Amino acid sequence: MKRLLEEKVTALHGAGGLVMEKLIRERILPKFKLRTAGPIGLDHLDDGAVLDLPPGAVVFTTDSHVVKPLFFPGGDIGKLAVTGTVNDLVVMGARPLALSLALIIEEGFPLRDLEQILESAAAVLSEIGVALVTGDTKVMGKGEVDGLVVNTTGIGVAERVVPDSGVRPGDLLVVTGSVGEHGLAVLAARNELPVEIPVGSDVAPLWPAMAEALESGGITAMKDPTRGGLAAALNEMAQKSGVGMEVEEERIPVRPEVRGLCELLGISPYELACEGRAVLAVAPEKLEAVLSALRKHPLTQGAQVVGRATDRYPGKVILRTTVGGKRFLEMPLGDPVPRIC
Repeated sequence: MKRLLEEKVTALHGAGGLVMEKLIRERILPKFKLRTAGPIGLDHLDDGAVLDLPPGAVVFTTDSHVVKPLFFPGGDIGKLAVTGTVNDLVVMGARPLALSLALIIEEGFPLRDLEQILESAAAVLSEIGVALVTGDTKVMGKGEVDGLVVNTTGIGVAERVVPDSGVRPGDLLVVTGSVGEHGLAVLAARNELPVEIPVGSDVAPLWPAMAEALESGGITAMKDPTRGGLAAALNEMAQKSGVGMEVEEERIPVRPEVRGLCELLGISPYELACEGRAVLAVAPEKLEAVLSALRKHPLTQGAQVVGRATDRYPGKVILRTTVGGKRFLEMPLGDPVPRIC
């Protein structure tokens, strides 16, 4: 029995007794050592955390993560969960302050895999100086959940909130790096690609890479192109802002191997999810300041102007193709790769 408990998650790990307490104190808490400002944090194991928040607008977000498989080139569900929530805060203009982490685990899940996933999550938080302050653990019966589901909630503070609906005619559209890599990395991990490729996920936290660019005050709207990729992000921003957009296809950064594989598979790289990129609308007079700030950081050094917002055809995105034509860049019906986050 002892050997079983050491190697696999059992129903007792979610039952609120000594076995669950041992899991939390010995395998979870030691990985999240960073403390946040506040009198009650994760190590207190109280019913909630108490935070001392600095002045500014409080931004609050939550997300659940069901990526399949749990491990993929460049990351795993732990890194993805923390990164996704951090990036949701950042694209609202917020500095991330604290996160929660809730685990729904299938009975029989390998504890060594769980520890690796938690270590990945902790590494991201340590990298950006953000604390995990509270969490929860539940165990479901065999077959009642697919391995592991992770929920993360984040709190941040913004001096100036940046919504995705703030695009104005004349604003320049900027993508912070190459697109499509996360979606292909997940496909590769599922062995659904006809060739072996060296494409890893772009999953990475946008903080602090975006910090100086946000301080410029030139970013009028922002979104992370996750499910539905760049196409979905641009269409949502155009529709919510009531503007049109003209995008130059030759300016959209796509790695050659990603473009080639997308052509082979018959899918668009503009519809594949990214997990370490942002789409920005930038006031023309602040463009150089924003680009200069972005290009100082390795994650965003590939930032590229891809188009401009216009007062024509509101809510629509026009793609000027590499052969000189024009077409609508439509909102995808759904992500071509399900369960990518």
